[in-house]
Amino acid sequence: MFNKEIKIGNRTVGEGHPAMIVAEISGNHNGDYNRAIDIIHAAKEAGADAIKLQTYTADTITIDCDKPWFMTPGDGLWAGRTLYDLYKEAYTPWEWHEGLMNEAKKLGMEAFSSPFDPTSVDYLENLNVPAYKIASFEINDIPLIRKIAALHKPIIFATGIAFEEDIKLALDTCLEEGNKDVIILKCVSAYPTPYNLVNLRMIPSLREKFDCLVGLSDHTPGSVIPSGSVPFGVNMIEKHLTMDRSAGGVDDSFSMEPSEFAEMVKNVRIMEEALGSSEYKLTDEQVKERATSRSLFIVKDVKAGEALTPENVRSIRPGNGMHTKHYEEVLGRKAKMDLEKGTPLSWDIIE
Repeated sequence: MFNKEIKIGNRTVGEGHPAMIVAEISGNHNGDYNRAIDIIHAAKEAGADAIKLQTYTADTITIDCDKPWFMTPGDGLWAGRTLYDLYKEAYTPWEWHEGLMNEAKKLGMEAFSSPFDPTSVDYLENLNVPAYKIASFEINDIPLIRKIAALHKPIIFATGIAFEEDIKLALDTCLEEGNKDVIILKCVSAYPTPYNLVNLRMIPSLREKFDCLVGLSDHTPGSVIPSGSVPFGVNMIEKHLTMDRSAGGVDDSFSMEPSEFAEMVKNVRIMEEALGSSEYKLTDEQVKERATSRSLFIVKDVKAGEALTPENVRSIRPGNGMHTKHYEEVLGRKAKMDLEKGTPLSWDIIE
């Protein structure tokens, strides 16, 4: 139904291509433009293919109100704050976007963003972004999705709070606008995400059910889950990146530091290489190694006419002799000639 190969900038994402690895900057700049630049450079050095921003202001994503439903719920990372206060601290100033994206492109990476309202889409279109990401909590914002889908650029959906019907409605909206360049990211909106909630087995299920490219937006500690997602066929992997997890920013505590991000990229690429082919076929080196496998040998001098017995014939290394499956068949047969210890057994030397 959806395209199995799409272009995001100069990169091809899809079946038969390495997973596109995206460094999410989010609010990890902590209000410092130079820190954001440092994160972009760290992303490049770590091997990221792209960086992603978030485009909103407190006023475009919510309103300044302290009614109970405008408070962050539960006892999690941001508990006890109004949404407005949280987003006012975390947002990336719009005037930074062009400079940050140009810096990423200068380093050879792609750069795109998550818009959170129609005005942010318009702003990003002026910057000619190559793709859009719909954040988990916006997957039910159908007018926003429709506006983006109509631009006919790739759309990446996080599914952290989505029911199956939410995903279907979002994708149907894309199809109604003639947009088949879609990626669904398996995601859990828990910061950090406990390992037992990840459910990597859902990745191939999403691919089969919705017939589109799939990936992982991960908030677990470390790189085990991203590298472990590779055998499930992910086409994109997204992780938060920060310069210092202890810096106190809104997303710092569950983000990767540069050395960890680099280790993740390394492990993902190793896993991709190690997957190889499902065809049962030995490598050239393995074929050579078979020469040292087991076979039947004369292990004790045998005179012409003497019978072969377990004392003078054994299955040993290397593999120059007769196949071991003939062991029972040759016992009791007689030697045609004198045979020295160490002679590979063959049919032409026995009666």
